Amino acid sequence: MEWETVIGLEIHVQLSTQSKIFSGASTAFGAAPNSQACAIDLAMPGTLPVANEQAFRFAVMFGLAMNAEIGKRSVFERKNYFYPDLPKGYQTTQLEEPIVGPGVIDIELENGETKSIRLHHAHLEEDAGKSLHEDYQGMSGIDLNRAGTPLIEIVSEPDMRSAEEAVAYLKKIHSIITYLGISDGEMSQGSMRCDANVSVRLKGEEEYGTRCEIKNINSFKFVEKAINVEVERQIDLIEDGGKVVQETRLYDADKNETRSMRSKEVANDYRYFPCPDLLPVILDDDYIAEIKSKLPELPDAKRDRFVSDYGLSSYDATVLTAERATADYFESVAKTSGEPKLAANWVMVDLAAYLNKSEQKLADCPVSAKHLAQLIARIKDGTISGKIAKQVFEAMTNGEGDPDSIIEKRGLKQVSDTGAIEKMVDEVIANNQAQVDNYKNADEKKRPKMLGFFVGQIMKASKGQANPQAVNEILLKKLNEQ
Repeated sequence: MEWETVIGLEIHVQLSTQSKIFSGASTAFGAAPNSQACAIDLAMPGTLPVANEQAFRFAVMFGLAMNAEIGKRSVFERKNYFYPDLPKGYQTTQLEEPIVGPGVIDIELENGETKSIRLHHAHLEEDAGKSLHEDYQGMSGIDLNRAGTPLIEIVSEPDMRSAEEAVAYLKKIHSIITYLGISDGEMSQGSMRCDANVSVRLKGEEEYGTRCEIKNINSFKFVEKAINVEVERQIDLIEDGGKVVQETRLYDADKNETRSMRSKEVANDYRYFPCPDLLPVILDDDYIAEIKSKLPELPDAKRDRFVSDYGLSSYDATVLTAERATADYFESVAKTSGEPKLAANWVMVDLAAYLNKSEQKLADCPVSAKHLAQLIARIKDGTISGKIAKQVFEAMTNGEGDPDSIIEKRGLKQVSDTGAIEKMVDEVIANNQAQVDNYKNADEKKRPKMLGFFVGQIMKASKGQANPQAVNEILLKKLNEQ
């Protein structure tokens, strides 16, 4: 039997407001447990919520970036359920009239294809607290600092057909929210969390299968793994004669499996009703237009500009614009050095490899955009070769200073003195007469490979500092004279 996977994602994004959605309590990450939950966050008697205008502004920015409808009238409801990290006994959220309506986003897949994913809606709500299980023997701790932090929940249509598509969609959303500056998108800190609704059906069927929701997946890698393992579980279950039960499941990364948490609730189970403490929020056209006029350049537009302005390939431009920090870094290097293609190579290859190996973020990298541009300039003006530049870059990552001081201190300047190079060429030819004879007697097609031996000997003699172009020119001339 041939199966088709059906996936929809619910993405929870913490908005980067300084205070919570209905109170003045701080949203700063890393504070001592329960030090940032005020009486309003806990719904103490006599307290009333006040909506945070910045949260609405951020939500509208997101909606506009998604080419989505903006809800000019949005209403808050109470979603009732009882859980230790939900001190109110309900969550203030939006259901019937959300702030963002239907929209669409294009994702790029590894095979070069583009696919459109529909947005069902996005709504504002408050976050719950956090349950802590690891540090308490046989008990759970509750940290309510997160309670009341503004969230935007982004709900897709079930348009994705593979884990690859789901990850591409999630990365695109991550790119958009960080470009907009409405969230830091730090999945490791819970700033962005994903619930995946997964079902399978036979190819050609129109009816959706029974879906399971995998809750709170906190990395791109785990989203892919969780979906794949859940798809395999459902297919195996059906093919063995069983039935998929609609439920909420948890992904265990250590065991690479999903486990049942609870039966899946439906809207009626939450007894939604309009929040009596909050009036409907009305947005006018001028407010929306003012926000639209201040939107930053978004990833797709920046990618197209990098192709046209810097002559990059579509692939390179896509990679460089996936994250705003990388795009800004590259553009600074490209403008300062005047060598955009070389800048792209260094950022995508050497810098990316260093960041990956050291597990660092670009913001913490010891190699500034200014210094990388300076290094590229030294390659272009012939001060150092591309090979020597690798050594200089490594020294820069070790905090040894700027390129010029490293080159000077280590004596790495390229030897471009034709007299000195000619002398080295003569010595190599004189000491390797057998290879010279083989070269002269060889077919023209074989000679370029044989030339590599002589170049290697000369570079060894110069400790890698001879100008490669000058070496090749002088060497060819000398060998042809033999």
